[in-house]
This record gives sequence, structure tokens and C-alpha cells, in this order.
Amino acid sequence: MQQNNPHPIIIDDAWFTVSKLDESSFAISEYGHWEKVHSYLLIGEERAALIDTGLGIDNMRRMTDQLTDLPIMVLTTHVHADHIGSHGQYDEIYVHEAEEDWLVNGIKKLSIEQIRKDISRDITRPVPASFHPSTYTPYQGKPTGLLRDGDEIELGSRKLVIYHTPGHSPGHIAVHDTSRGYLFTGDLLYVETPVYAFYPTTSPGDLVNSLERITGIAGVGKIYGGHNRLGLDPVLLDVVKEAVKELREKNLVRFGTGIHRFNGFSVQF
Repeated sequence: MQQNNPHPIIIDDAWFTVSKLDESSFAISEYGHWEKVHSYLLIGEERAALIDTGLGIDNMRRMTDQLTDLPIMVLTTHVHADHIGSHGQYDEIYVHEAEEDWLVNGIKKLSIEQIRKDISRDITRPVPASFHPSTYTPYQGKPTGLLRDGDEIELGSRKLVIYHTPGHSPGHIAVHDTSRGYLFTGDLLYVETPVYAFYPTTSPGDLVNSLERITGIAGVGKIYGGHNRLGLDPVLLDVVKEAVKELREKNLVRFGTGIHRFNGFSVQF
């Protein structure tokens, strides 16, 4: 049992850990890597949505095939290597229009040497023989379609709403499962390690605006981030609202480099 996971584990694979959020919702986690990445499979009556596809160290399709035989559409929270790793295993891929070029032509302003260094360090579980850090290359390909702010996706008695939440990256999105009250925040909001906005392609100002925006989403009963602890109480959004106010009042967004900690989460500019 992984620490900070209140959900029952139904598959404890050599690489992946699958936790059940409810009867038709699952977290697919990679706890053997220092980033502790989560992807999420949401199953409707007609099709399923897979929010991100992880690191690409192992093939996520091996997990999702055990969970559903419905068609799967991949919703990309953002085009960073640790969230698009198994995109190539799926036929239907969607990304926000601001990061279509990244998905097709590669992630901007991040060298392959740095990506390979990050993907291969601090691994605590055996990796499959197919994983070679020296030749690891992030997925590149043309998406099936583009996502825009306000898009609604119907899975069959289950509706998802797309929010454009830039800052960590230009085309970052959050996904609100209105039928369950789940808010999937990708790398916009999680706990235990800082939310990052200090890369060449990040924007602290946009990040703070996006954090403020999600505090106004009605009906959120649980928050699921892209890393670390699974299932955050929505009271965290109240903390976020106060943090946004403090960041602006103290001009920390513009002038405050370093890590800024609040009661429950932190950001690094």
C-alpha cells in the first residue's frame, strides 16, 4: 500500500499501481519514479477518457486494457514528457490548441539530454527491458483533435468540462468531471512538492490566474493532481484563494523567485 493513498489498490503491477476512485474511475500511478505521476481513466457508458499517459517507461495500454474494452480518448493536460509517455499506444489523442505544435514537433526549450536525465533518475522499481534511458524520446505525433476552453466531452452519462489553465505550460488544461465532482488539475495543483513555474516556457502570472480560476468552479468534491498524493479535499481551494491574494499583494508573482509555501501546497517561481 502506497502512503497517502486512501483509495483501494486493485492492480499492483511491476511498474504501475492502479487505484479505484469509484466503480468507473481509476488512477494509474507510477510510484517507482521520483515524480510519482498519476494518469486517470474515466469510463462512461459509450467511451472512456484517459487523462494523460504517464512517463512512457512502461506501456500504459497494458493497464487500461484490463479496465475497459470501450474506445479510449486521451486528454492531454499538457505536453511534458512525464504526461505523454504512452500516447503512442492510443489512436485518439486530444491536446489544447496552444500545444499542438509541441506534440507534433517536440517540447520547446527543454533539451533531450535534460529530459533523459530527469526520466531516468531516482527509480525505485525494476523497469521493463524495453526502457533505455539513453535512447528515451518523448512521444511526437499529430493529435486527433484540439481542445479549447469550455469544451464539453460526453462519455455517455458522464460529462467532462475543459478549462484552459496556462502557467505551468501554455496549453495546460484542467478537467472537471461534473457527474462525480472530480477536478483533475494536472500540474496546476498538487501537494507535497512545489508546483513549478520557473522554466523558460512557464508563466508565473498565468499560473496564478489559473489557480484563481479553479477556485471558482462549482461542485468540486475531490481534487486529483498529476503527482504525489491522490485525492485532495476541496478545502484546498480556499487555501489557494488566499495564496493568490497574498502572492499579488506582495508582488511575489513578479519579484519573488524561489519557493513560496502556503498551508497545503507550494509554488516555485
